Order: sequence, then structure tokens, then C-alpha cells
Amino acid sequence: MKLENAIRALAGTMILASLALAHYVNPNWLWFTAFVGANLLQSAFTGFCPAENILRKLGVGGSCCTKV
Repeated sequence: MKLENAIRALAGTMILASLALAHYVNPNWLWFTAFVGANLLQSAFTGFCPAENILRKLGVGGSCCTKV
């Protein structure tokens, strides 16, 4: 899986999970949704994405997974 796709999948999963938690557990989980959205927005402008660094360290999108 490409790194960009993994980041989108991770962000989408976090947003959907926090929405489910807000609905079934406590509405304060919406703050996590806002945090993920703000992180996506700032990464669009700055190019810095903490999730990218974490996924790279976990080996996602390495040379074995990319096509030349």
C-alpha cells in the first residue's frame, strides 16, 4: 500500500471511530474528530504529517511495496 493511501485510510478510520464513540459513549469524542480534521488541514498547508512519520517507521510504503 502506498503511504498516501495508508494515511487516508488511517484518518478515515480515526474519524469514523470517533464519531461512533461520540454517538454510543460520550459526545466529547467529537474533540478527537476535530483534532484529526485540524491535523489534515495543517498538513495540507505545511507538508508535515505526524502519521506519515509513524507509518514510515512501521514500514508502510517502503521500497518493497512500491512499483517502479
